[in-house]
Amino acid sequence: MDMVGGCMWWGVLPFAAMVMVEFADVGISTISKAAMSRGMSTYVFVVYSNALATLLLLPCFIFQKKPVSLTLSLLSGFFLLGLIGSSSLILAYNGINYSSPTVASAMGNLIPIYTFVLAIIFRMEKLDLRRSSSQAKLLGTIVSVSGAFVVILYKGSAILLFKALSPSNFPPHQNLIITQHSKWIFGGLFLALSCLLAAIWNIVQASIVNNCPSKVTIVFFYTFFVTIQCTIFSLIVERNPNSWTLRPNIEMIAIVCSAVFGSVFRIGVHTWCLHQKGPIFVAMFRPLGVAIAAVMVVIFLGEALHLGSVIGSVIVAIGFYAMMWGQIKEKSIVMENEVHSLASSTQQTPLLQCRTSENI
Repeated sequence: MDMVGGCMWWGVLPFAAMVMVEFADVGISTISKAAMSRGMSTYVFVVYSNALATLLLLPCFIFQKKPVSLTLSLLSGFFLLGLIGSSSLILAYNGINYSSPTVASAMGNLIPIYTFVLAIIFRMEKLDLRRSSSQAKLLGTIVSVSGAFVVILYKGSAILLFKALSPSNFPPHQNLIITQHSKWIFGGLFLALSCLLAAIWNIVQASIVNNCPSKVTIVFFYTFFVTIQCTIFSLIVERNPNSWTLRPNIEMIAIVCSAVFGSVFRIGVHTWCLHQKGPIFVAMFRPLGVAIAAVMVVIFLGEALHLGSVIGSVIVAIGFYAMMWGQIKEKSIVMENEVHSLASSTQQTPLLQCRTSENI
């Protein structure tokens, strides 16, 4: 009985872990939005959160069981990974600052879509329109991109508002010349570009994993190079010295949460769930973040939930799941072909053995 209960718990654990990851992702977006609404610099936030994540990962990197031999090509790959990642992070947090964590969660569903399009462009994947799986992936791509345009271009009327807690009532950090509607569009475009860079980051990381299987080494050098690159960029862009001064309020909480839950916890859980259940299982939880973000934004930020975000998010989610169905269908076809080829080879083996014995 205990063994059955243990097996059931072990089966539920990846599900609970991925739900926690989605809550952590949306929570970080919400807290960072609140901190930036109070005047914290986006660039300084990215620098400090990645610097803290690097320090937290340093003992794991030093005391790992199988140290990795670092070559110039490997370090160059880490540098490129950091460059793509730092650009994606800066665009993402500027996008959240201009729009909303709900928009960020909706746009996050575009990452598999972008990855699929890039794989087609660089001929890493073939598109056979005679197959239902390829048709579903193509249709899902078109639907998701259409939903993204709805989120960006159509804000719509407010359908839900909770004014109990409202950091948005603080004076905005951005230039007042930019209208709210323009900020919303810019925020959506920044998030769309951030997701494109995230898709490129996934492809580059996959090639690096072939040469460096140690996830701890990859994550450590990624956060290390992001810290250096963002520091150089932030010193050029952020001219106000007071922006680098941290205050023991929500700014500090946002940085600590981003470092602990955004880097260490999130990447660790993702890696474990990928190993236990595979990439499709991990990807299936992405649309859940939109629902979580919608609730958190209304309650903790006091922002209105807009009709355009809801409609666009639903359209993006439909396209996302159509894309996932196409991938699952394609994998099942590949597995069936492998089983058939294996069965045919085992049936042919005795005949060959009989002929060999007859010749002897």
